[in-house]
Amino acid sequence: MVLKIVQAGEPVLRQRARELTPEEIGSEDTRQLIALMRDTMRDAPGVGLAAPQVGVGLRLVVIEDRAEYQAGATPADLATRERAPVAFHVLINPKLVVEDPTPMEFHEGCLSVNGLAALVARARGVRVEALDEKGQPVTLSARGWYARILQHEVDHLEGTLYVDRMETRSLTTQDNHRRHWMGRSTAQVREALGLPERQTAISPEDKS
Repeated sequence: MVLKIVQAGEPVLRQRARELTPEEIGSEDTRQLIALMRDTMRDAPGVGLAAPQVGVGLRLVVIEDRAEYQAGATPADLATRERAPVAFHVLINPKLVVEDPTPMEFHEGCLSVNGLAALVARARGVRVEALDEKGQPVTLSARGWYARILQHEVDHLEGTLYVDRMETRSLTTQDNHRRHWMGRSTAQVREALGLPERQTAISPEDKS
């Protein structure tokens, strides 16, 4: 069984999700929600899913970047994005802090903005403090694509979508992204779109 992934325009995607209580974290309802979110993410497929994306306003995300999702990328592309497989894990009530504000800009999509992508600058390195599915504290430090996933999913908990951060001129359908921009560097994409070079660093503010 999979859940419906709500799309942009649903109010839940624009509201700050609330924290789970200790009682909720240990409940059967939460265990079932995590299992359904995992199956929904894999069915889509996607590399992350936040509870608001399935209509539930809770501070809960699931993440998994499988090796098979990266099979079509070249070694050079994976190296540029600093992307490697990430095992399935759960983050509850996460707090994210930027550790390396160096901007990394690539096309980014979202399961709740179906069929579109755009250039989005994200911080290269972040730290996340959260609870796992058993309510145990976890601290993660991530760089590159994993850091991007974490920032994207924590944004969902704040009612923020990638379209709020995107380079608007770069908005494209997924099909056109594959046809025109795959294999091209971000600098080449910006030049083709008539965009200036990006120089601004990502603010290292607390993103919790």
